[in-house]
Amino acid sequence: SLANIDEVVNKIRLKIRRLDDNIRTVVRGQTSVGQDGRQALEEAQKAIQQLFGKIKDIKDKAEKSEQMVKEITRDIKQLDHAKRHLTTSITTLNHLHMLAGGVDSLEAMTRRRQYGEVANLLQGVVNVLEHFNKYMGIPQIRQLSERVKAAQNELGQQILADFEEAFPSQGTKRPGGPSNVLRDACLVANVLDPRIKQEIIKKFIKQHLSEYLVLFQENQDVAWLDKIDRRYAWVKRQLVDYEEKYGRMFPPEWCMTERIAVEFCHVTRAELAKIMRTRAKEIEVKLLLFAIQRTTNFEGLLAKRFSGSTLADGTVKKPEVPPPSTNPFLEDETGTETDEIVMEKSDMDKPKKPKVPDNPFHGIVSKCFEPHLYVYIESQDKNLGELIDRFVADFKAQGPPKPNVDEGGAVLPSCADLFVYYKKCMVQCSQLSTGEPMIALTTIFQKYLREYAWKILSGNLPKTTTSSGGLTITSLLKEKEGSEVAKFTLEELCLICSILSTAEYCLATTQQLEDKLKEKVDTSLVERINLTGEMDTFSIVISNSIQLLVQDLDAACDPALTAMSKMQWQNVEHVGDQSPYVTSVILHIKQNVPIIRDNLASTRKYFTQFCIKFANSFIPKFINHLFKCKPISMVGAEQLLLDTHSLKMVLLDLPSIGSQVVRKAPASYTKIVVKGMTRAEMILKVVMAPHEPLVVFVDNYIKLLADCSTDTFQKILDMKGLKRSEQSNMLDLFRLRLPAPPPGGESSGSLSLNAPTPEQESSRIRKLEKLIKKRL
Repeated sequence: SLANIDEVVNKIRLKIRRLDDNIRTVVRGQTSVGQDGRQALEEAQKAIQQLFGKIKDIKDKAEKSEQMVKEITRDIKQLDHAKRHLTTSITTLNHLHMLAGGVDSLEAMTRRRQYGEVANLLQGVVNVLEHFNKYMGIPQIRQLSERVKAAQNELGQQILADFEEAFPSQGTKRPGGPSNVLRDACLVANVLDPRIKQEIIKKFIKQHLSEYLVLFQENQDVAWLDKIDRRYAWVKRQLVDYEEKYGRMFPPEWCMTERIAVEFCHVTRAELAKIMRTRAKEIEVKLLLFAIQRTTNFEGLLAKRFSGSTLADGTVKKPEVPPPSTNPFLEDETGTETDEIVMEKSDMDKPKKPKVPDNPFHGIVSKCFEPHLYVYIESQDKNLGELIDRFVADFKAQGPPKPNVDEGGAVLPSCADLFVYYKKCMVQCSQLSTGEPMIALTTIFQKYLREYAWKILSGNLPKTTTSSGGLTITSLLKEKEGSEVAKFTLEELCLICSILSTAEYCLATTQQLEDKLKEKVDTSLVERINLTGEMDTFSIVISNSIQLLVQDLDAACDPALTAMSKMQWQNVEHVGDQSPYVTSVILHIKQNVPIIRDNLASTRKYFTQFCIKFANSFIPKFINHLFKCKPISMVGAEQLLLDTHSLKMVLLDLPSIGSQVVRKAPASYTKIVVKGMTRAEMILKVVMAPHEPLVVFVDNYIKLLADCSTDTFQKILDMKGLKRSEQSNMLDLFRLRLPAPPPGGESSGSLSLNAPTPEQESSRIRKLEKLIKKRL
């Protein structure tokens, strides 16, 4: 490897030499860079100085140009200002000329009573004068303004004097009718101070109604309510006379015909109020209603003829449109008597729209009758009292309604009559007043709703009697051996169902009546209308009716249950068909339930309540009688189990028993029957179980019944016929074997989980029935 070292050394030396040359060349080149940079910088500075000089020249030239433009436009601006001021001066001088000439002409025309020309001229002068409001500091302008005001005042006084001369306060109207001068004067009054117009209207209406005040003075016979028609006939004639003679004299926008009618209404209301206060003892209901009817008819006539625009500043305001309502009690109040019978259920279910009050004149006269409506309220109190008494007498005379199975329980006709009369009174009173009289009428309604509930409905519920006296809720639940309970007849059952249907109808209609009253009465009085107490009364009637039906069927089953408890169940040798007491219970059920169901066809929910209440009453009673069956043999327990299953099937079919149309029983009812009768079956299963070994028997009892009561356990031991000594040991063991209740109160639920389901029990019963048939 050292053989070529000289060659390598030479190559490296050559590279070093070349690098030295390159370095030398670069160093020499950098010596001239600084000089070139300085030269470039000097050239840039010179260029900037030249540019700055050019910018300065441009700026000087721009300033010179601006100055030149200002000098050119200065004269143009001066010419523009001069033109605008000259135009304003010419316009103002023209207005001043017009104002001065107009004032002179206005004064001259005023003296000559040229109202037609004055009307147009005055409006122009007033408009021109508005342009000089900013020049009122100039004496001449102020003087012209004062002359205009003086001319206006003079015109006002002159026009009032002309009207006073044409229509003097004392005396009769000027013959020949109105003149063109007065018609033009009214046009001038439109331009003058509004007080002039109001004064003309006031004086004219006062003069026009002066005859009315004389003819219908308080001491005149025609002033009393029985001749109230003459008042309205008089004003109708006067309005026709006005239209013929003076209709063209006043501008249409003054609405003079309506103003005369409105003022007549105010005067009439004051006069009627005064005379009724004086002769209050002479006011009778028929007379009052006659006067109110004629007055409301007149107010309706005014509403058809006039718009009510002049009432804006008066005391009577247009009624507000009520919000739309879906209350089914709403009806067309202007219908015929047939249409007013709206208390039928089919019509009640249809929502009706409220009738929008559109009479701005409502109450403008009839308001004066409101303080005397107590006469009407007292009359309705008396009429309703007589109506209730007539209902009572008719019921006693005609007797209870006849059974009508095809149409269900009939609602008593007196109910519809009562509510139709209520509606008539309510509509009539709402037309008279929507204030305190409606509250008083509501109180009367409440009074007679309660009376109807107690006298007609509760008072006519049939009373059952036993050999020991009257029947009450407690006496039905007590067992009286050897006493025959008198069952309700078919007519009495139908009467109870009819009263129940009537009470249900009254309950629904009373709610609708309350809603309707709240719509009729003033908003501030709505809270004072409350018929909840009356609805509760009808609910009590419904509950009592259902309870009577339950008590009747329950009492009919008592002898059969008593017979069950008296049988010697320890002597039963074989299991046969259902026992006679079961047949008796089923017979009573088949007799009563179809009648009740058919008569309550229109109120199915209350028939369901009847079924539920009967199940809640019969099943505990049946279980209590089961406990009285002691001692019981094994065969006797099997027979009782078969009887219990038969009763269970009948009770499950109770809602549709004897009906051609089979309906599924309500779930709430089925749950009660299954729960109660399954407990009875479990009791018998525990009785059938052997009592030895004791631990198994106690655990089986806890498993089947899930009842931790020692009393129930004691009763089952009695049913098995065990001796007291044996019972004592079993009771001690029972107390020891009772499971400790877990927290949360779920012990009853956990115990009942192990109990057999109703389906399993039904399967076991069917197997028992098959076994019995094979033996037979």
